[in-house]
Amino acid sequence: MPIHVLPPDVAAKIAAGEVVERPASVVKELVENAIDAGARAIRVEARDGGRRLIRVSDDGAGIPADEIPLAFARHATSKLTSVEDLERITTLGFRGEALASIAAVSRLTLVSRPASQSAGVEIRLDGGQQVSLGAKGSPAGTTVTVENLFHNIPARRKFLKAPATEAGHIHRVVVNYALAYPELRFHLTLDRRVAFQTGGSSNLYDVLVEVMGLETARQMVELGSQPPAPGSQPPAIRVSGYVGVPSLHRGQRDRLIFFVNRRWVQDRSLAAAVTQAYHTFLPVGRHPVAVINVTLDPADVDVNVHPTKSEVKFRDQRRVFSMVQKVVRSTVVAAASVPQIRVGFRPGLAHDAAPADSTEFSREEAERWRRLVAAGRRATQLGFEAQRTLPDDETGSLRPAAEEIPLLRVVGQVAQTYIVAEGPDGLYLVDQHAAHERVLYEQIQAERASAQVSSQQLLEPVTLELTPAQAAILDAEADTLAQVGFAIEPFGGTTYRLRAVPQILLKADPATALADILAELAEGAIPLSRQSDERLIVTVCKRAAIKAGQTLSMQEMQELIHHLERCSAPRTCPHGRPTMIHLSAAQLAREFGRT
Repeated sequence: MPIHVLPPDVAAKIAAGEVVERPASVVKELVENAIDAGARAIRVEARDGGRRLIRVSDDGAGIPADEIPLAFARHATSKLTSVEDLERITTLGFRGEALASIAAVSRLTLVSRPASQSAGVEIRLDGGQQVSLGAKGSPAGTTVTVENLFHNIPARRKFLKAPATEAGHIHRVVVNYALAYPELRFHLTLDRRVAFQTGGSSNLYDVLVEVMGLETARQMVELGSQPPAPGSQPPAIRVSGYVGVPSLHRGQRDRLIFFVNRRWVQDRSLAAAVTQAYHTFLPVGRHPVAVINVTLDPADVDVNVHPTKSEVKFRDQRRVFSMVQKVVRSTVVAAASVPQIRVGFRPGLAHDAAPADSTEFSREEAERWRRLVAAGRRATQLGFEAQRTLPDDETGSLRPAAEEIPLLRVVGQVAQTYIVAEGPDGLYLVDQHAAHERVLYEQIQAERASAQVSSQQLLEPVTLELTPAQAAILDAEADTLAQVGFAIEPFGGTTYRLRAVPQILLKADPATALADILAELAEGAIPLSRQSDERLIVTVCKRAAIKAGQTLSMQEMQELIHHLERCSAPRTCPHGRPTMIHLSAAQLAREFGRT
């Protein structure tokens, strides 16, 4: 095929794909434009997960009538004039691609009026082509309505997730910008229901209450200020926000929220800095809760590294890392300095969350744990009593296939993570978490096949206060949750009552376990190509399985290996990771110079 230049409409749709990944991308770009326009109030409305309609209204500066058609030209912007401006970007938007990209893949209507003009202007576009332009009465500000997103790109539209999932992503965008700009009033409506709103009080704590709930917000501590030393200049990097006390943690990283100069970003180095600041304070496999804004000279950060502007690069990465770690660490240490009693495990945590080396607890918590320890002894068996109901090999349900492993003799444990076992052909190192995931996964699959999923009624139903995003995921996965053993009923708004849980989750705190499962489903940690019910089962097994860092007795290790030997696919966990590595006797002999 000869080289040729793509038609403009094809090139526009390809370029739009880099900016508009899903409906939430549209909301993000339009909200950023509203903030850059100086809005004090921003209203977002979405229907059918944003497929049918997205509307973002603001009371900002508006667009002059003669500039409205130009606003939809690619690379048209009022925020940059030269290459030098890229070195000090102070606005959220700057590329001039958002409106053109959104218009190229939707039917878009924009109505805008600056306060200095008596009437507004309305423009309509379909697939990036202007359909109409004329006067329109409107309040000062701008309203952008996006309808039938991806209607002209069926391939992209069919890859969108369920409306509830897409609505959850939209909710996350609005919530995060409300955290970044507490002085602005945000109002989010999903399918004609108010899902989130803030009062614009300028107090970040007020927004935290709306986003995370009062009980969680009460466990958040404001980061200490960094005053300059006498005779020195103010620090070039300032870290502000809130972090959770050590007892507040999650199974996923979804509550680690970062802003750089109030731009919402995903940055692994910032996440690593915060995690390091909690060293020895958190159980293994748990993650802190934090909302952090890093403020520094715009010349010291490059935001022009990703089409969606979600990633940044720092001129001095180590300095930023060190400052974040230092500020968070000092705040966490101060919050954890109340005299307490040391005990082995934190009450209320799932048994599979291994304790930190220096975890401390109040007297009341310690006393509560002592009362529960007797019951916890049986939970220490890791649910193997329930696993003994697995079908015997002779039933054919879990008959070993070509992947079968030989009978193994347990020798010990390494780093509280790997089980050392001897086989007839050498040494095996078994990842205890991955192996237990495989055992639990095949147990649930076998129970589903026989329509006898083990579920346990709770003595007292647990009331759950979910965020709108969590409620959306729960509603979308309600049938599958019931199939694996959960019994959940609506209790008004985003409140639900949990009446029963799968047998394998009995040792966990029910509310925490379900919240972690919903968070992982929302985060998309499981490959989306899997069926919805299989994704949920994999997530439940991951939450219930023992974790790295947990000491096992010889009997517990033997039980785990015994059940792994009976699995049909014992060499990988449900995620596809290996459960073990094998060192043959010949390899060992070579390493020791015996051959």
